[in-house]
Amino acid sequence: MACYVKIVLTIYLVLNLKTFVQGAPEVPCYFIFGDSLLDNGNNNDLHTTAKANYAPYGIDFPNGPTGRFTNGRNTADFLAERLGFEHYIPPFASAEGSEILEGVNYASGSAGIRNDSGSHLGDRIYLGRQLENHKVTISRIADLLGNATSAKKHLNKCLFIVGIGSNDYINNYLMPEIYPSSDLYTPSEYATALITQYSQHLRTLYEDGARKVALFGLGQVGCIPAEMKKHNTRRCVGSTSDAIQLFNSKLKSLVGDLNTNFPDAKFTYINMYSISSVIGVVSVLNRPCCKVLETMPEGQCAPGETPCLLRGIYLFYDNFHPTEIANRIATNRAYNALLPSDAYPMDIRRLVRTNNVYDE
Repeated sequence: MACYVKIVLTIYLVLNLKTFVQGAPEVPCYFIFGDSLLDNGNNNDLHTTAKANYAPYGIDFPNGPTGRFTNGRNTADFLAERLGFEHYIPPFASAEGSEILEGVNYASGSAGIRNDSGSHLGDRIYLGRQLENHKVTISRIADLLGNATSAKKHLNKCLFIVGIGSNDYINNYLMPEIYPSSDLYTPSEYATALITQYSQHLRTLYEDGARKVALFGLGQVGCIPAEMKKHNTRRCVGSTSDAIQLFNSKLKSLVGDLNTNFPDAKFTYINMYSISSVIGVVSVLNRPCCKVLETMPEGQCAPGETPCLLRGIYLFYDNFHPTEIANRIATNRAYNALLPSDAYPMDIRRLVRTNNVYDE
């Protein structure tokens, strides 16, 4: 059975291979909010240890190390390809001129929903600040298009993705020696508090013009090498997985509420927990491809060290972040669901093809 699943997923991957194509993209613009899983350079000049603008990060990326926390492309990059954009969406830190009309990437390594998550690593652009940066972009778009009305109409047509929350666990709730959150909240209470704050941010995003929004749930944090090392086990950490599932369940419910409360918008939930549990073409699941640091920033790739040669069979590049091949597979399933459980109520392919109310 396992062999059959691997064959099916391999065929699925091959059929869904896609790089940049000629022609208009499926949406005119694409905006990205999140953490290190989506960051493409916003942390490079920050005072933080959470940065990836050095080798061996980027070893398989055409431009080398850029600030992406993987060996090559991340999920934001692969989704740009699937959508038909001619280039990757630039980070807010360097985006300029008319290129912002096609989108901006605000994601920041170690960022969370909570402002304090990841603070022990240094500066980070938490979700609230990312939304503040988006307001700056909106103002610039209004200048380019002539007025705020034209800017909002433009934004109504864009795809927005948000992938955040991992650091609220890895670099907050699961670090009781630094953060008090695990003493203040039960796992269920903490998930509720996160979703309450998250929903307020999403309302702001809606008020600023977002009408097609994909919310990426959290992957199997209990199965990352960092968690298994911390608990001295080769198995996924059950208590961590349970806490993550509480968050994901509440996020999925939030998507239903948002679609009810904002009928002129479409929100969808991407089930990264389920997707990340079946990465069929990789076989090394519990250790990183690169040699990792034992001191701060613990678990990230050691600078200048040569990574594994067979990167295509590893799930993780360092102790936290997936390899390029894992990013490709996950993005393909987020865009074009392989299983009904991959997305609710629709995958990104259907999301971007739905008509806005003003288009009907």
